[in-house]
Amino acid sequence: MKDFALIVKMDVLPEERFSPEELQSRMQKWESWMNDIIAKDILVSRGNRLGADHKTVKHGNIVINGPYAETKEIIGGFIVIRANSVDDAVEIVKTCPSVVDGWASIEVRNLFTGND
Repeated sequence: MKDFALIVKMDVLPEERFSPEELQSRMQKWESWMNDIIAKDILVSRGNRLGADHKTVKHGNIVINGPYAETKEIIGGFIVIRANSVDDAVEIVKTCPSVVDGWASIEVRNLFTGND
C-alpha cells in the first residue's frame, strides 16, 4: 500500500456558494464519506481545512498574497489515504460527495517516500 494526498480544490469557498442549511447537509455527506474511509482503515492523516489568510514567500524574500497570484483556485484542505495504486485512490475519490455533487475537484498525488 502507498500513501496518497487528496488535495481538495474549489473555485469559491463553500460558505460563499451555499446557504447554511445546504452547507450543513454537504458537510454531513463529507463526514459520512470520511467515516467510511476511517472504517476501511485507509485514512493515514486528516489535514485541517486551510484558512483564507495566506502568503507565499519566494526566493529573495519576495512575499505575495496567496499561493498563486494568477489563479482563483482555492485549496480547501487535504487528507492522506492509503491505497494500492493511484488508480485505486482515484476510485475512492470518485465516491467523495464534493466531487459527486460538483462543488470541488480533488487532486490525487502519491507521497514520495524515497523507496518509490
